[in-house]
Amino acid sequence: MSKAYIFPGQGSQHPGMAKSVYESSEKGRSLLERANEILGFRITDIMFEGSDEDLRQTRVTQPAIFLHSVALALCKEVPCPDMVAGHSLGEFSALAAAGAMSFEDALRLVSIRAAAMQKCCESVPGTMAAIIGLPDDTVELICEGCGGVVVPANYNSDGQVVISGERPAVQEACAKLKEAGAKRALPLSVGGAFHSPLMEPARIELGKAIEQTPFHTPVCPVYQNVSAAPTTDPETIKQNLLLQLTSPVQWTRTVRNMIADGAGSFLEIGPGTVLQGLVKRISGGTVTAEGLSD
Repeated sequence: MSKAYIFPGQGSQHPGMAKSVYESSEKGRSLLERANEILGFRITDIMFEGSDEDLRQTRVTQPAIFLHSVALALCKEVPCPDMVAGHSLGEFSALAAAGAMSFEDALRLVSIRAAAMQKCCESVPGTMAAIIGLPDDTVELICEGCGGVVVPANYNSDGQVVISGERPAVQEACAKLKEAGAKRALPLSVGGAFHSPLMEPARIELGKAIEQTPFHTPVCPVYQNVSAAPTTDPETIKQNLLLQLTSPVQWTRTVRNMIADGAGSFLEIGPGTVLQGLVKRISGGTVTAEGLSD
């Protein structure tokens, strides 16, 4: 039975995150202090003592989740995984944990990603909404029929798709999806239209940084968001990361592919429990899913 490690994305942050690994592990403390140096501010102070509002700052949120996840993966002496994946931002955590990038390079990319996405959010207002209870193809068809930009952004599990785009287009899509029988069309409290064409300027900016970053062969296959397929090829990993910001997260297919390739247990490494729940829903309870958050 193969072991799969999965890493959460934005939204899983909480006050006090990573404090225990900082206090209990010399390696963890050294890693997090190095992060403070790279970022140019003491992100650990905000992670340990900051409020929910403090942690919602984009420049803080993404690096904080990455640091919590990677510190746990590198410092808790968990067994080497057979495969890894991460949801959106979590893909960077997965790549660092699997050795496809150095910790320092991955953190720099995450910081650049956060800043570039924030600029997009400020220049082109957008939003997202969770659609519950409709088939994927129905959501896709209705989005295509709306005016403006609105697209599926996260295929999280059967009957759960997040859409993303311009505010009026997302509102129109939500109304039509409810008419089509959606159980819920829930607007999300986010700063922008992530994983949509509105993130193109951020993709270009992040792409320049990715092209200048050394990538290595990971210790195990990485299942990437764009393709939901495993790879150990550094060039493929790089190209998929270039596409990630403007493409949907294929999480349902990713989990199914990991199970088909032998994954019998999933360990979510980092803050929150969302991915564990999605794995259980996608698998129908045929695999185990646990978490490592401290």
